[in-house]
Amino acid sequence: MANHAPVGHEKIETSNFLMIVLVLLTVSVGGLVEIVPLFFQRSTTQPVENLKPYTPLQLAGRDIYIREGCVGCHSQMVRPFRSETLRYGSYSKAGEFVYDRPFLWGSKRTGPDLQRVGGKYSDEWHRIHLLNPRDLVPESNMPAYGWLEHAKLDPVEMAPKMRALQRLGVPYGDDEITRAGEDVKGKSELDAVVAYLQVLGTAVK
Repeated sequence: MANHAPVGHEKIETSNFLMIVLVLLTVSVGGLVEIVPLFFQRSTTQPVENLKPYTPLQLAGRDIYIREGCVGCHSQMVRPFRSETLRYGSYSKAGEFVYDRPFLWGSKRTGPDLQRVGGKYSDEWHRIHLLNPRDLVPESNMPAYGWLEHAKLDPVEMAPKMRALQRLGVPYGDDEITRAGEDVKGKSELDAVVAYLQVLGTAVK
């Protein structure tokens, strides 16, 4: 009996090249359908009414937050579900993140979501919590970040960072960039992280 060439899905499943091409085509079309419309929705590209770019101190704190891997345990996106809004507050809006490079939404919650943590606790509370979390939350498994208190910010680093963000569309003025180093002079990395945490989610009342 003569062998018949595979047809239909059998032909696709037995050809590595054809399978790869069709998978890439499917993923590309799906990605375009999901992503492209977002560029034409004002709510995803325009800042919410009270949003301001990070100050130099807040920006430095955000960089330290990224460096220390905080996003690995703390998300920054409250989902639009009742269980989330009851616990964390108003759900996150796309316009809150238009100045963020990169986004720090995250998906892992070993610790609580931090999107609405700004203003929830005092500066001193955050300082104690970062230096030794168990002083305030005995059951916490968050590591202590004691070295942040003694590490000083480098004022020289701030202007280039802000200039780069300005090129990406963050509305920093040239005067702000020029003064950036003075704004962080003498400040510790702990000061910066606290300043960053205190601004999270505060643009939405």
